[in-house]
Amino acid sequence: MKEAFSNITHKNWLIWGGFLLLLVFLILNRQIITLLVNRDIKATQDFLDNNMLYAVMFMLVIMILQNSFTVFPLILVISINITLFGFINGFLWSWITSIIAAIAVFYCVRYLFQERLIEKLKPELLEKIDANGFAYVFQARIFPLVPTSLVNILAGLSTVKIWPFVLATTIGNFLYFFALALIPAGLLSEEIDETLIWVVLVGAILVYYLLKLVRKKRNHT
Repeated sequence: MKEAFSNITHKNWLIWGGFLLLLVFLILNRQIITLLVNRDIKATQDFLDNNMLYAVMFMLVIMILQNSFTVFPLILVISINITLFGFINGFLWSWITSIIAAIAVFYCVRYLFQERLIEKLKPELLEKIDANGFAYVFQARIFPLVPTSLVNILAGLSTVKIWPFVLATTIGNFLYFFALALIPAGLLSEEIDETLIWVVLVGAILVYYLLKLVRKKRNHT
């Protein structure tokens, strides 16, 4: 009983400490946060250009926020990274930080918020996620209408293991982020951008089924 109470207290301290750090971050960066909310990429770039190390860490925190609450559109975060760091580095930093952010949210939900959130979901939904694991995460990553935060939260509430979650996130985000990165890079016109994105996504689904086939063959050998 005493140990259980101690665990609850520890969790509460972690939760409130996290919220306090988030509040401090938002207050200290309220000017640039406002620019992000207003989707002013040029002004955000001008603000961050003077300190690239700060820009790198700031965009990591923004990606964590995006993976937690979907406050900012993903395309906006990727666009700012590409504007700051160039196409290749901006795409890679967006991809890497998305994996870090997804893992952070996954663990926070599973070990800090699971008891508070799991009661609000239908058991049937979690059963489907539990049964599909890698497939659920991968398909959700490459489907444009599914918020990244929702994927992380549902995976954290389910029994999906960390390594299938990380693998599906790594592959899915690489494909989807690359498609999104082409837009701010100016490689797509307004007429064909959506078409090319869907081509990439269909290709991603084919990659998934290929991986699934390889896995089945390994299990049979």
